[in-house]
Amino acid sequence: MARFSFETRTTSAALMYWLGFLAKVLLPVGLFAISVIGASANHAHATPPAPATKLSPDLAAAVTASSVSVSGQKWIKQDASGRRFKVIIIGAGADPMLTNLRNAVVSGGGSVYYMYQSVQGISAMVRSAQLATLAARSDVASISANRVSMKTASLLEATTGAATTRATQGGLDGTGVGIAIVDSGIYYSHDSFENANGATRVIKSVDFGMKSDAETMGAGDWAAAIDLSGSYSPGSKTQTTYESKINSRSDTNPDGYGHGTQVASVAAGGSISGAPESAGIAPNANIYDVNVMDDTGIGQISDVLAGIDWVIYHSKEYNIRVMNVSMGADSTESYLTDPLCRAVRAATAAGITVVAAAGNYGLNSQGAETYGTISSPGNDPSVITVGSLNGRNTVARGDDVVNGFSSRGPTRGGVDANGKSNPDNLLKPDLIAPGNRLLGAMSNNNTIIRRYPNLEIGGFTRDNDSRLMELSGTSVAAPVVAGTVALMLQANPGLTPPLIKAILQYTAQALPRANLVQQGAGALNVEGAVRLAKVLRTDIAAAVSAGTIKPGDSLLAGGKSMPTPSSLINGETISWSRVAFAGGSHVLSGEMLFQKYQGFYDPRLTWVRDSVSKLTPVYWSGSGPSNTYMRYAVEAGLKGAVLVTPGVVFADAIAGSTSKLSTSSGVFTPTQNLAGALGLGRGLPMAQGIILSEGLVLSEGLVLSEGLVLSERVGRSEGLVLSEGLVLSEADVQSYGATGDGIILGEPW
Repeated sequence: MARFSFETRTTSAALMYWLGFLAKVLLPVGLFAISVIGASANHAHATPPAPATKLSPDLAAAVTASSVSVSGQKWIKQDASGRRFKVIIIGAGADPMLTNLRNAVVSGGGSVYYMYQSVQGISAMVRSAQLATLAARSDVASISANRVSMKTASLLEATTGAATTRATQGGLDGTGVGIAIVDSGIYYSHDSFENANGATRVIKSVDFGMKSDAETMGAGDWAAAIDLSGSYSPGSKTQTTYESKINSRSDTNPDGYGHGTQVASVAAGGSISGAPESAGIAPNANIYDVNVMDDTGIGQISDVLAGIDWVIYHSKEYNIRVMNVSMGADSTESYLTDPLCRAVRAATAAGITVVAAAGNYGLNSQGAETYGTISSPGNDPSVITVGSLNGRNTVARGDDVVNGFSSRGPTRGGVDANGKSNPDNLLKPDLIAPGNRLLGAMSNNNTIIRRYPNLEIGGFTRDNDSRLMELSGTSVAAPVVAGTVALMLQANPGLTPPLIKAILQYTAQALPRANLVQQGAGALNVEGAVRLAKVLRTDIAAAVSAGTIKPGDSLLAGGKSMPTPSSLINGETISWSRVAFAGGSHVLSGEMLFQKYQGFYDPRLTWVRDSVSKLTPVYWSGSGPSNTYMRYAVEAGLKGAVLVTPGVVFADAIAGSTSKLSTSSGVFTPTQNLAGALGLGRGLPMAQGIILSEGLVLSEGLVLSEGLVLSERVGRSEGLVLSEGLVLSEADVQSYGATGDGIILGEPW
């Protein structure tokens, strides 16, 4: 089963062994309810896989083996009736409802338990004899085993500038903004999540690991010859039943693992009377608990996808504007086909800003720095991918450094139909944030603290609802940014997800001696991000959705002007990097980025080099408010798109080309050097902007030259694996061990 994990790391040889083992668990799964028409003609990932390649390796092996072990394999059932499998089938073609495919599954003796909205795919049970026929269908892109997935494993307010922001910009605290935490659950009764009236700010708790997908949809597990996916329109009996079965508010131990509670408190936790200061970035935001893991940190891919579906479906109803995903899969697949990437692109298209952990594979088992180790979905161009910085336990920012364990870019992934490596080479991470020994809420009697009791913080009177613990990793750096996004949206609800990413990057602080694929644009600057957000129009997202704004239109609010590109935080002047990534491998700069609307700020667009596609959400009609509940999404290629307007600074030339002989140019350019050059007025203001039209092939931007050897994948695996970890400090790393069946249960701390 596909292993999904929170972002944590270890340097132990044992972990590398298990990563190699887990590496065999997930196959390239093309997973979106769409037809990608406009993919780059020269990008091999855009070619649909041949039938022989449609089965994941583990599934193919289980089909052909004379006998299989079903011990610990929840996706295989062997009994007197034969061999059956629980699978995820990703569709292809023009029918977003997959009507003919669903009928074929049922008529062949299988069952359809769930149809996803975020991706064009179904969760199904099929007989072994069906698989070859299904794989040969033109409306099937891939079939994967429904494997197990795993999670990757106030000084914070001061060092990020959140305290300065609250003091100088109207006391912003995330009020009214919803943050979805897709994780291991949230201990919602913790004092950290109380509002002013003593009630919990965890508005809703859902658990996708409570029952199998068949049972959740109202049938017995492994039930055959049924299709349960036909109708779950808003208010229908199917939808109502489904919601009641995933509701976990009555759970007395809603985060038995302990990771999700801490992540939620970093993003949106409040102060606790009498305890050490542990407030998060947006301490009055509304929180939505989407549990996709069990008490040992294990779940299934179907659960993760269903959890993302739930967030998208309810985003407008609950004003969920931010989704934090502090878990990661390996990066062997291209962003074009990776299931998680496709799902988070749908969330972005629906207006949700997705924040993802970069992973904790920055060092290999020998402790050497390793590039090309960004995990999924952090390798998707639509998400905000966050690496980890070590603040050295001081408020001052001048001594901050990139954590050694934090995953480096560029993204790799991608194997074409012939099995040849064809990496994406996208610039990642987007920025870094504090991720070392962060203090946060602790769920009662959780697995992590039982194994590592030294992580609990003492020195104050505690009860079960006020206990605190500290964790490290990119999985706790990501919610720092998620909380910041909530503050930005409170200040300006009209921001779109790609505009938010550009603001965060442009206002970040470039740390010395760290390059573009170590720190991205630099260290998070909450004060600068909020200040820039507040000078922009508050109707941008609505205008994009209505089609009433076009590239080149003014973005500045009436009477506003661009702010000074620096921030004063704790008496320290912080220069902004003025760097933003776009198009996968390009670096843009200049005030025109925010004075004028840029075409790539449309969250429905995915632009990578010479390919642009548009993902259009389709909503349920006839029940409830219109354009509220997404039913599916349709993707198509786009030609003639105006992506960047004249006057924006094109900074690729400053960085130069990437060479295996140089560690200071191209993607390895120190961000601070690039920021300094831009501050001196270097860079080429574009006279005509960027218009992607028929026949136009853009420069590849900052990509790798032939011969440069990077990590081809995370842990050499095909599956969702532990990519982060609970790392206390660079000098204090403990391995997190593994169980006898090879499942890594946590993160190194």
